[in-house]
Amino acid sequence: MISLTRRTLLLTASALAVAGIRPAFAQGTGAPSDSSMEAPLRELYAGLETVMKAGHATPFSKRFDTLEPVVDKVFDLETVLKVSVGMRWDTMPPDVQERLLKAFRRFTVATYVANFDKYDGERFEVLAGSRESGTDRIVASEIVGGGQKFRLDYVMRDGTGGWRVVDVLLDGSISRVAVQRSDFRKILAGGDANALIASLKRKIVDLSDGALSS
Repeated sequence: MISLTRRTLLLTASALAVAGIRPAFAQGTGAPSDSSMEAPLRELYAGLETVMKAGHATPFSKRFDTLEPVVDKVFDLETVLKVSVGMRWDTMPPDVQERLLKAFRRFTVATYVANFDKYDGERFEVLAGSRESGTDRIVASEIVGGGQKFRLDYVMRDGTGGWRVVDVLLDGSISRVAVQRSDFRKILAGGDANALIASLKRKIVDLSDGALSS
């Protein structure tokens, strides 16, 4: 099992109906728009608690299959990937973009499953209200466990599919996408998109201890 601190750091540096007890969510008092932004995060955290409670008694691949549709719904992964890759994205052939997005999607889900692998009574709290970030909005949340609180804020963007996550901020300021962008561009500087795809596939195998093929 990874400690709560380690889970949170890995979530940020990398790259959720619950049975039994549901997570304790803070009740928002914001405007209806705030409620619509908070709803995806409640789904994310509910899904996380589901796979955490399933734990290692459930095969990694099954936990992956449980979380995959939630991550797809909550995150705008294509936008996250485009920002992480930068201008080189537009120069990639459509088939390469498709293969890269597929690998990135699997990597993102595998990261969550690997780092939220056991339930120790943590509470996930979506905090009331939101703040502006250009045309986006930021919704704050906390993971509470072991007498500690860890702040995770989500940058939300409104699109055709409603409000979706385009970045995660540790302690309200450390951008997961910025860290990821640095990592991806280093790989792309020494190779092409195939090098990045291969790197993501290796990480998927490692995160799943070989349960998921590349």
